[in-house]
Amino acid sequence: MAVDPMPTDRTSGAPDEGSGPEIHEVSLWTVIKNRRDILRNPLPFHHRNFVRYGNTFKVSIGPSSKVVFTRDASITRHILQKNHRNYRKSELQTRDLAKYIGKGILTSEGEFWRRHRKMIQPAFHKERLHGLLALMFEAIRAELSDLPTNTPVDIYPRMSDLAFQVVAQSLFSAEDLRRDMNRLQEITETNQQMLIREMRQPYFKWWFKWSGRIGRHMALSEKARQLLDRLIEQRLGCESSPGDLLDMLLEARYEDGGPMPRRQLIDELIILFTAGHETTANALSFTFYLLARHPEVQEKLYLTVADLDFEMGDKLSLIRNLGFVQQCLEEAMRLYPPVYVIDRVSIREETLKGNVYQAGTTWLMSLFELHRHPDLWEEPHAFRPERFNPEDKRKYTGHYFPFGAGPRMCIGNNFAMYEMQLAVGWLIQQYKITTPMEALELNPLISLKPGKVELNLQPREKPGEN
Repeated sequence: MAVDPMPTDRTSGAPDEGSGPEIHEVSLWTVIKNRRDILRNPLPFHHRNFVRYGNTFKVSIGPSSKVVFTRDASITRHILQKNHRNYRKSELQTRDLAKYIGKGILTSEGEFWRRHRKMIQPAFHKERLHGLLALMFEAIRAELSDLPTNTPVDIYPRMSDLAFQVVAQSLFSAEDLRRDMNRLQEITETNQQMLIREMRQPYFKWWFKWSGRIGRHMALSEKARQLLDRLIEQRLGCESSPGDLLDMLLEARYEDGGPMPRRQLIDELIILFTAGHETTANALSFTFYLLARHPEVQEKLYLTVADLDFEMGDKLSLIRNLGFVQQCLEEAMRLYPPVYVIDRVSIREETLKGNVYQAGTTWLMSLFELHRHPDLWEEPHAFRPERFNPEDKRKYTGHYFPFGAGPRMCIGNNFAMYEMQLAVGWLIQQYKITTPMEALELNPLISLKPGKVELNLQPREKPGEN
Protein backbone atom coordinates (compact mmCIF):
# COMPACT_ATOMS: atom_id res chain seq x y z
CA MET A 1 0.00 0.00 0.00
CA ALA A 2 1.40 3.39 -0.96
CA VAL A 3 2.11 5.95 1.73
CA ASP A 4 -0.87 8.30 1.88
CA PRO A 5 -0.13 11.83 0.67
CA MET A 6 -2.35 13.29 3.42
CA PRO A 7 -0.72 12.60 6.82
CA THR A 8 -3.16 11.65 9.55
CA ASP A 9 -3.33 13.47 12.87
CA ARG A 10 -2.72 10.47 15.06
CA THR A 11 -2.64 12.22 18.39
CA SER A 12 -5.50 13.97 20.18
CA GLY A 13 -7.68 17.03 19.87
CA ALA A 14 -10.11 18.23 17.20
CA PRO A 15 -9.02 18.09 13.55
CA ASP A 16 -6.90 21.04 12.46
CA GLU A 17 -9.16 23.80 11.16
CA GLY A 18 -6.44 25.60 9.22
CA SER A 19 -6.53 25.89 5.47
CA GLY A 20 -6.65 22.40 4.02
CA PRO A 21 -6.16 20.83 0.58
CA GLU A 22 -9.14 20.63 -1.73
CA ILE A 23 -11.07 17.38 -1.39
CA HIS A 24 -11.14 15.40 -4.63
CA GLU A 25 -14.52 14.27 -5.96
CA VAL A 26 -14.96 10.87 -7.65
CA SER A 27 -17.53 11.36 -10.41
CA LEU A 28 -20.85 9.59 -10.79
CA TRP A 29 -19.63 8.32 -14.16
CA THR A 30 -16.68 6.62 -12.42
CA VAL A 31 -19.10 4.99 -9.99
CA ILE A 32 -21.35 3.79 -12.84
CA LYS A 33 -18.37 2.39 -14.77
CA ASN A 34 -17.34 0.40 -11.68
CA ARG A 35 -20.87 -0.55 -10.59
CA ARG A 36 -20.46 -4.32 -11.05
CA ASP A 37 -17.23 -4.43 -9.06
CA ILE A 38 -18.73 -2.18 -6.37
CA LEU A 39 -21.78 -4.44 -6.09
CA ARG A 40 -19.56 -7.48 -5.63
CA ASN A 41 -16.99 -5.90 -3.31
CA PRO A 42 -16.55 -2.12 -2.87
CA LEU A 43 -13.32 -2.35 -0.81
CA PRO A 44 -10.84 -2.33 -3.73
CA PHE A 45 -12.66 0.70 -5.20
CA HIS A 46 -12.40 2.47 -1.84
CA HIS A 47 -8.72 1.57 -1.50
CA ARG A 48 -7.75 2.82 -4.94
CA ASN A 49 -9.33 6.17 -4.19
CA PHE A 50 -7.70 6.46 -0.76
CA VAL A 51 -4.28 5.74 -2.25
CA ARG A 52 -4.84 8.18 -5.10
CA TYR A 53 -6.64 11.03 -3.34
CA GLY A 54 -5.61 10.84 0.31
CA ASN A 55 -7.33 10.27 3.63
CA THR A 56 -10.57 12.01 2.66
CA PHE A 57 -12.42 12.28 -0.66
CA LYS A 58 -15.96 12.67 -2.03
CA VAL A 59 -17.95 10.25 -4.16
CA SER A 60 -20.88 11.38 -6.29
CA ILE A 61 -23.73 8.85 -6.13
CA GLY A 62 -26.39 10.95 -7.86
CA PRO A 63 -26.99 14.27 -9.63
CA SER A 64 -27.02 16.13 -6.28
CA SER A 65 -25.96 13.43 -3.83
CA LYS A 66 -22.44 13.02 -2.51
CA VAL A 67 -20.76 10.95 0.20
CA VAL A 68 -17.50 11.88 1.96
CA PHE A 69 -15.19 8.92 2.59
CA THR A 70 -12.48 9.17 5.23
CA ARG A 71 -9.83 7.05 6.91
CA ASP A 72 -8.52 10.01 8.88
CA ALA A 73 -8.18 9.01 12.54
CA SER A 74 -8.75 12.47 14.02
CA ILE A 75 -11.84 13.12 11.86
CA THR A 76 -13.24 9.71 12.77
CA ARG A 77 -12.72 10.36 16.49
CA HIS A 78 -14.22 13.82 16.13
CA ILE A 79 -17.39 12.54 14.46
CA LEU A 80 -17.89 9.48 16.69
CA GLN A 81 -16.70 10.87 20.01
CA LYS A 82 -15.74 14.51 20.41
CA ASN A 83 -18.62 16.13 18.51
CA HIS A 84 -21.00 13.19 18.19
CA ARG A 85 -24.01 15.39 18.97
CA ASN A 86 -23.58 17.05 15.56
CA TYR A 87 -23.97 13.71 13.73
CA ARG A 88 -26.80 11.25 13.31
CA LYS A 89 -27.07 7.89 11.66
CA SER A 90 -27.95 7.87 7.99
CA GLU A 91 -31.28 6.77 6.54
CA LEU A 92 -29.57 3.52 5.54
CA GLN A 93 -29.98 2.48 9.16
CA THR A 94 -32.82 4.61 10.48
CA ARG A 95 -35.08 3.88 7.49
CA ASP A 96 -33.81 1.14 5.16
CA LEU A 97 -32.47 -1.28 7.78
CA ALA A 98 -35.18 -0.35 10.28
CA LYS A 99 -37.96 -1.42 7.95
CA TYR A 100 -36.65 -5.00 8.18
CA ILE A 101 -35.47 -5.26 11.78
CA GLY A 102 -37.50 -2.60 13.53
CA LYS A 103 -36.83 0.56 15.50
CA GLY A 104 -34.36 -0.26 18.26
CA ILE A 105 -31.05 0.95 19.65
CA LEU A 106 -29.23 0.08 16.38
CA THR A 107 -31.64 1.93 14.10
CA SER A 108 -33.01 4.81 16.21
CA GLU A 109 -31.85 8.34 16.97
CA GLY A 110 -32.31 11.17 19.46
CA GLU A 111 -34.26 10.86 22.68
CA PHE A 112 -35.81 7.54 21.65
CA TRP A 113 -32.33 6.01 21.29
CA ARG A 114 -31.02 7.53 24.53
CA ARG A 115 -34.01 6.29 26.50
CA HIS A 116 -33.74 2.73 25.23
CA ARG A 117 -29.95 2.57 25.42
CA LYS A 118 -30.11 3.62 29.09
CA MET A 119 -32.82 1.02 29.72
CA ILE A 120 -31.04 -1.91 28.01
CA GLN A 121 -27.41 -1.14 28.92
CA PRO A 122 -27.53 -2.77 32.41
CA ALA A 123 -28.34 -6.17 30.88
CA PHE A 124 -24.95 -6.07 29.11
CA HIS A 125 -22.79 -4.99 32.04
CA LYS A 126 -19.95 -7.43 32.64
CA GLU A 127 -21.31 -8.46 36.01
CA ARG A 128 -24.67 -9.48 34.51
CA LEU A 129 -22.97 -11.33 31.65
CA HIS A 130 -20.86 -13.44 34.01
CA GLY A 131 -23.97 -15.45 34.82
CA LEU A 132 -24.36 -16.33 31.14
CA LEU A 133 -20.87 -17.77 30.63
CA ALA A 134 -21.92 -21.35 31.36
CA LEU A 135 -24.82 -21.06 28.88
CA MET A 136 -22.43 -19.64 26.29
CA PHE A 137 -19.95 -22.45 26.71
CA GLU A 138 -22.56 -25.21 26.52
CA ALA A 139 -23.84 -23.77 23.24
CA ILE A 140 -20.27 -23.49 21.91
CA ARG A 141 -19.40 -27.06 22.84
CA ALA A 142 -22.65 -28.39 21.33
CA GLU A 143 -21.97 -26.65 18.02
CA LEU A 144 -18.25 -27.50 17.74
CA SER A 145 -18.05 -31.02 19.17
CA ASP A 146 -18.99 -32.75 15.92
CA LEU A 147 -16.73 -30.85 13.54
CA PRO A 148 -15.33 -33.07 10.75
CA THR A 149 -11.66 -33.89 11.26
CA ASN A 150 -8.82 -34.68 8.87
CA THR A 151 -10.83 -33.38 5.93
CA PRO A 152 -11.33 -29.84 4.63
CA VAL A 153 -14.42 -28.08 6.00
CA ASP A 154 -15.79 -24.60 5.37
CA ILE A 155 -15.82 -23.21 8.89
CA TYR A 156 -17.93 -20.11 8.22
CA PRO A 157 -21.37 -21.79 8.17
CA ARG A 158 -20.48 -23.54 11.43
CA MET A 159 -19.41 -20.26 13.01
CA SER A 160 -22.64 -18.65 11.84
CA ASP A 161 -24.67 -21.47 13.40
CA LEU A 162 -22.58 -21.29 16.57
CA ALA A 163 -22.99 -17.55 17.03
CA PHE A 164 -26.71 -17.69 16.36
CA GLN A 165 -27.23 -20.50 18.85
CA VAL A 166 -25.15 -18.72 21.50
CA VAL A 167 -27.38 -15.66 21.18
CA ALA A 168 -30.47 -17.91 21.25
CA GLN A 169 -29.37 -19.81 24.36
CA SER A 170 -28.27 -16.64 26.13
CA LEU A 171 -31.64 -15.05 25.39
CA PHE A 172 -33.99 -17.97 25.90
CA SER A 173 -31.92 -20.66 27.70
CA ALA A 174 -34.15 -23.41 26.24
CA GLU A 175 -33.20 -26.72 24.66
CA ASP A 176 -35.92 -26.98 21.99
CA LEU A 177 -35.21 -23.85 19.95
CA ARG A 178 -33.33 -25.32 17.01
CA ARG A 179 -36.19 -25.26 14.51
CA ASP A 180 -37.36 -21.77 15.46
CA MET A 181 -33.85 -20.37 15.51
CA ASN A 182 -32.99 -21.89 12.13
CA ARG A 183 -36.06 -20.19 10.66
CA LEU A 184 -35.17 -16.87 12.30
CA GLN A 185 -31.62 -17.13 10.98
CA GLU A 186 -32.88 -17.85 7.47
CA ILE A 187 -35.15 -14.79 7.55
CA THR A 188 -32.47 -12.40 8.84
CA GLU A 189 -29.93 -13.53 6.23
CA THR A 190 -32.46 -13.39 3.36
CA ASN A 191 -33.54 -9.87 4.28
CA GLN A 192 -29.95 -8.73 4.57
CA GLN A 193 -29.27 -9.80 1.00
CA MET A 194 -32.19 -7.62 -0.13
CA LEU A 195 -30.95 -4.65 1.87
CA ILE A 196 -27.48 -4.97 0.30
CA ARG A 197 -29.00 -4.74 -3.18
CA GLU A 198 -30.86 -1.61 -2.11
CA MET A 199 -27.62 -0.11 -0.73
CA ARG A 200 -25.41 -0.83 -3.72
CA GLN A 201 -28.00 -0.27 -6.42
CA PRO A 202 -29.96 2.77 -5.17
CA TYR A 203 -30.94 3.61 -8.75
CA PHE A 204 -33.07 0.40 -8.78
CA LYS A 205 -35.01 1.08 -5.59
CA TRP A 206 -38.09 2.07 -7.57
CA TRP A 207 -38.02 -1.34 -9.28
CA PHE A 208 -37.53 -3.26 -6.04
CA LYS A 209 -40.60 -1.55 -4.61
CA TRP A 210 -42.77 -1.69 -7.76
CA SER A 211 -42.01 -5.36 -8.41
CA GLY A 212 -43.07 -6.36 -4.88
CA ARG A 213 -39.64 -7.62 -3.79
CA ILE A 214 -39.45 -5.28 -0.82
CA GLY A 215 -43.00 -6.21 0.18
CA ARG A 216 -42.13 -9.92 0.20
CA HIS A 217 -39.17 -9.28 2.49
CA MET A 218 -41.29 -7.14 4.78
CA ALA A 219 -43.68 -10.09 5.09
CA LEU A 220 -40.74 -12.27 6.14
CA SER A 221 -39.87 -9.73 8.85
CA GLU A 222 -43.39 -9.99 10.20
CA LYS A 223 -43.07 -13.77 10.40
CA ALA A 224 -39.89 -13.32 12.47
CA ARG A 225 -41.79 -11.00 14.83
CA GLN A 226 -44.60 -13.55 15.21
CA LEU A 227 -42.06 -16.25 16.06
CA LEU A 228 -40.44 -14.12 18.77
CA ASP A 229 -43.81 -13.01 20.11
CA ARG A 230 -44.74 -16.64 20.66
CA LEU A 231 -41.48 -17.32 22.54
CA ILE A 232 -42.04 -14.26 24.76
CA GLU A 233 -45.58 -15.41 25.51
CA GLN A 234 -44.26 -18.81 26.54
CA ARG A 235 -41.75 -17.16 28.88
CA LEU A 236 -44.40 -15.00 30.51
CA GLY A 237 -46.35 -18.17 31.25
CA CYS A 238 -43.42 -19.78 33.08
CA GLU A 239 -43.42 -19.84 36.87
CA SER A 240 -39.63 -19.71 37.22
CA SER A 241 -37.14 -17.22 35.81
CA PRO A 242 -33.94 -18.71 34.32
CA GLY A 243 -32.03 -15.42 34.57
CA ASP A 244 -31.13 -15.20 30.89
CA LEU A 245 -31.02 -12.09 28.71
CA LEU A 246 -34.73 -12.26 27.97
CA ASP A 247 -35.44 -12.14 31.72
CA MET A 248 -33.17 -9.13 32.06
CA LEU A 249 -34.97 -7.33 29.22
CA LEU A 250 -38.39 -8.20 30.63
CA GLU A 251 -37.30 -6.82 34.00
CA ALA A 252 -35.87 -3.60 32.50
CA ARG A 253 -37.84 -0.46 33.30
CA TYR A 254 -38.04 3.07 31.98
CA GLU A 255 -37.39 5.94 34.36
CA ASP A 256 -41.13 6.13 35.07
CA GLY A 257 -41.14 2.44 36.10
CA GLY A 258 -42.91 1.15 33.00
CA PRO A 259 -41.76 -1.98 31.09
CA MET A 260 -40.78 -2.09 27.44
CA PRO A 261 -43.81 -2.47 25.13
CA ARG A 262 -44.06 -5.89 23.47
CA ARG A 263 -43.48 -4.57 19.94
CA GLN A 264 -40.40 -2.69 21.12
CA LEU A 265 -39.04 -5.76 22.91
CA ILE A 266 -39.46 -7.82 19.73
CA ASP A 267 -37.60 -5.19 17.69
CA GLU A 268 -34.71 -5.21 20.19
CA LEU A 269 -34.56 -9.02 20.06
CA ILE A 270 -34.42 -9.02 16.26
CA ILE A 271 -31.60 -6.49 16.39
CA LEU A 272 -29.69 -8.61 18.91
CA PHE A 273 -29.98 -11.64 16.65
CA THR A 274 -29.14 -9.73 13.47
CA ALA A 275 -26.20 -7.69 14.77
CA GLY A 276 -25.04 -10.04 17.50
CA HIS A 277 -24.61 -13.28 15.64
CA GLU A 278 -23.25 -12.12 12.30
CA THR A 279 -20.38 -9.91 13.44
CA THR A 280 -19.27 -12.62 15.88
CA ALA A 281 -19.39 -15.34 13.22
CA ASN A 282 -17.31 -13.16 10.93
CA ALA A 283 -14.68 -12.35 13.56
CA LEU A 284 -14.36 -16.01 14.60
CA SER A 285 -13.94 -17.19 11.01
CA PHE A 286 -11.27 -14.59 10.25
CA THR A 287 -9.45 -15.43 13.51
CA PHE A 288 -9.36 -19.17 12.81
CA TYR A 289 -8.13 -18.56 9.28
CA LEU A 290 -5.31 -16.32 10.52
CA LEU A 291 -4.31 -18.84 13.19
CA ALA A 292 -4.25 -21.59 10.56
CA ARG A 293 -2.04 -19.43 8.33
CA HIS A 294 0.34 -18.65 11.22
CA PRO A 295 1.18 -21.94 12.97
CA GLU A 296 3.76 -20.27 15.21
CA VAL A 297 1.07 -18.00 16.69
CA GLN A 298 -1.32 -20.93 16.95
CA GLU A 299 1.18 -22.99 18.93
CA LYS A 300 1.91 -20.08 21.25
CA LEU A 301 -1.83 -19.78 21.78
CA TYR A 302 -2.19 -23.52 22.39
CA LEU A 303 0.41 -23.44 25.13
CA THR A 304 -1.65 -20.79 26.97
CA VAL A 305 -4.85 -22.90 26.90
CA ALA A 306 -3.58 -26.49 26.94
CA ASP A 307 -3.99 -26.98 30.70
CA LEU A 308 -7.19 -24.98 31.22
CA ASP A 309 -10.35 -26.79 32.36
CA PHE A 310 -13.09 -25.57 30.02
CA GLU A 311 -15.54 -28.27 31.06
CA MET A 312 -15.67 -28.02 34.85
CA GLY A 313 -13.70 -24.93 35.73
CA ASP A 314 -15.20 -21.63 36.84
CA LYS A 315 -15.94 -19.77 33.60
CA LEU A 316 -15.09 -16.31 34.91
CA SER A 317 -11.67 -17.51 36.12
CA LEU A 318 -11.27 -19.18 32.74
CA ILE A 319 -11.90 -15.91 30.90
CA ARG A 320 -9.21 -14.25 32.99
CA ASN A 321 -6.71 -16.82 31.71
CA LEU A 322 -7.52 -16.22 28.04
CA GLY A 323 -5.48 -13.04 27.62
CA PHE A 324 -3.55 -14.16 24.55
CA VAL A 325 -6.77 -15.45 22.99
CA GLN A 326 -8.10 -11.90 23.34
CA GLN A 327 -4.97 -10.49 21.69
CA CYS A 328 -5.43 -12.82 18.71
CA LEU A 329 -9.06 -11.74 18.39
CA GLU A 330 -8.18 -8.06 18.63
CA GLU A 331 -5.55 -8.38 15.92
CA ALA A 332 -7.95 -10.32 13.69
CA MET A 333 -10.56 -7.58 14.13
CA ARG A 334 -7.94 -5.01 13.21
CA LEU A 335 -7.24 -6.71 9.91
CA TYR A 336 -10.85 -7.69 9.27
CA PRO A 337 -13.14 -5.40 11.30
CA PRO A 338 -16.67 -6.89 11.19
CA VAL A 339 -18.04 -3.33 11.12
CA TYR A 340 -15.83 -2.15 8.28
CA VAL A 341 -17.51 1.22 7.65
CA ILE A 342 -19.54 3.55 9.88
CA ASP A 343 -21.86 6.17 8.43
CA ARG A 344 -23.00 9.48 9.89
CA VAL A 345 -24.83 12.58 8.61
CA SER A 346 -23.94 16.04 9.90
CA ILE A 347 -26.64 18.15 11.51
CA ARG A 348 -24.85 21.53 11.29
CA GLU A 349 -22.09 22.92 9.10
CA GLU A 350 -18.58 22.15 10.34
CA THR A 351 -14.99 22.86 9.32
CA LEU A 352 -12.66 19.86 9.43
CA LYS A 353 -9.02 19.93 8.35
CA GLY A 354 -9.58 23.32 6.72
CA ASN A 355 -12.54 22.22 4.60
CA VAL A 356 -16.13 23.35 5.16
CA TYR A 357 -18.77 20.61 5.13
CA GLN A 358 -22.39 21.66 4.88
CA ALA A 359 -25.18 20.45 7.12
CA GLY A 360 -26.53 17.18 5.76
CA THR A 361 -23.13 15.89 4.62
CA THR A 362 -23.02 12.08 4.61
CA TRP A 363 -19.80 10.57 5.95
CA LEU A 364 -18.50 7.03 5.50
CA MET A 365 -15.63 6.26 7.86
CA SER A 366 -13.64 3.27 6.64
CA LEU A 367 -12.42 1.25 9.60
CA PHE A 368 -11.01 -1.32 7.18
CA GLU A 369 -8.65 1.33 5.78
CA LEU A 370 -8.00 3.02 9.12
CA HIS A 371 -6.97 -0.29 10.72
CA ARG A 372 -4.45 -0.87 7.91
CA HIS A 373 -3.19 2.70 7.52
CA PRO A 374 0.59 2.57 6.89
CA ASP A 375 1.16 5.79 8.85
CA LEU A 376 -0.46 4.32 11.96
CA TRP A 377 0.52 0.65 12.06
CA GLU A 378 3.89 -1.04 11.81
CA GLU A 379 3.62 -3.83 9.22
CA PRO A 380 -0.09 -3.03 8.76
CA HIS A 381 -0.89 -6.22 6.81
CA ALA A 382 0.92 -8.60 9.19
CA PHE A 383 -0.89 -10.72 11.78
CA ARG A 384 0.89 -9.75 15.00
CA PRO A 385 -1.24 -10.35 18.13
CA GLU A 386 1.60 -9.21 20.37
CA ARG A 387 0.90 -5.61 19.37
CA PHE A 388 -2.21 -5.85 21.61
CA ASN A 389 -0.42 -6.94 24.77
CA PRO A 390 -1.64 -4.99 27.83
CA GLU A 391 1.49 -2.82 27.98
CA ASP A 392 1.28 -1.60 24.37
CA LYS A 393 -2.38 -1.60 23.31
CA ARG A 394 -3.15 1.87 24.68
CA LYS A 395 -1.13 3.44 21.88
CA TYR A 396 -3.80 2.28 19.41
CA THR A 397 -6.91 3.59 21.16
CA GLY A 398 -7.05 6.66 18.91
CA HIS A 399 -7.30 4.67 15.68
CA TYR A 400 -8.67 1.23 16.59
CA PHE A 401 -12.46 0.92 16.66
CA PRO A 402 -13.57 -2.72 16.19
CA PHE A 403 -16.83 -2.07 18.08
CA GLY A 404 -17.26 1.54 17.02
CA ALA A 405 -16.59 4.45 19.38
CA GLY A 406 -18.32 7.07 21.44
CA PRO A 407 -21.76 6.77 23.06
CA ARG A 408 -23.00 4.52 20.24
CA MET A 409 -20.25 1.96 20.72
CA CYS A 410 -21.64 -1.57 20.34
CA ILE A 411 -23.68 -2.45 23.43
CA GLY A 412 -22.78 -6.14 23.06
CA ASN A 413 -18.99 -5.81 22.86
CA ASN A 414 -18.37 -7.62 26.18
CA PHE A 415 -20.86 -10.36 25.27
CA ALA A 416 -19.12 -10.90 21.93
CA MET A 417 -15.62 -10.96 23.42
CA TYR A 418 -16.57 -13.50 26.10
CA GLU A 419 -18.20 -15.74 23.50
CA MET A 420 -15.26 -15.52 21.09
CA GLN A 421 -12.65 -16.10 23.79
CA LEU A 422 -14.42 -19.28 24.92
CA ALA A 423 -14.87 -20.53 21.34
CA VAL A 424 -11.29 -19.87 20.19
CA GLY A 425 -9.68 -21.13 23.42
CA TRP A 426 -11.69 -24.37 23.47
CA LEU A 427 -11.29 -25.18 19.77
CA ILE A 428 -7.52 -24.60 19.75
CA GLN A 429 -7.21 -26.75 22.87
CA GLN A 430 -8.99 -29.57 21.03
CA TYR A 431 -7.66 -29.23 17.48
CA LYS A 432 -4.65 -28.21 15.46
CA ILE A 433 -5.92 -26.27 12.45
CA THR A 434 -4.40 -25.78 9.01
CA THR A 435 -5.73 -24.33 5.77
CA PRO A 436 -5.03 -24.97 2.09
CA MET A 437 -6.13 -21.40 1.29
CA GLU A 438 -3.50 -18.74 0.63
CA ALA A 439 -6.01 -15.89 0.48
CA LEU A 440 -9.58 -15.10 1.49
CA GLU A 441 -12.37 -13.74 -0.62
CA LEU A 442 -14.03 -10.87 1.22
CA ASN A 443 -17.78 -10.33 1.09
CA PRO A 444 -18.62 -6.88 2.52
CA LEU A 445 -22.34 -6.84 3.28
CA ILE A 446 -23.82 -5.02 6.27
CA SER A 447 -20.76 -6.40 8.05
CA LEU A 448 -17.48 -7.69 6.61
CA LYS A 449 -17.94 -11.39 5.88
CA PRO A 450 -15.48 -13.92 4.49
CA GLY A 451 -16.30 -16.17 1.59
CA LYS A 452 -15.30 -19.79 2.05
CA VAL A 453 -12.94 -20.38 5.01
CA GLU A 454 -11.57 -23.87 4.44
CA LEU A 455 -9.84 -25.47 7.43
CA ASN A 456 -8.46 -28.88 8.25
CA LEU A 457 -8.86 -29.91 11.90
CA GLN A 458 -6.61 -32.52 13.45
CA PRO A 459 -7.49 -33.65 17.00
CA ARG A 460 -4.73 -32.92 19.47
CA GLU A 461 -3.44 -35.68 21.71
CA LYS A 462 -4.70 -35.33 25.26
CA PRO A 463 -2.26 -35.58 28.19
CA GLY A 464 -1.53 -39.23 28.88
CA GLU A 465 -2.40 -40.39 25.35
CA ASN A 466 0.15 -41.99 23.09
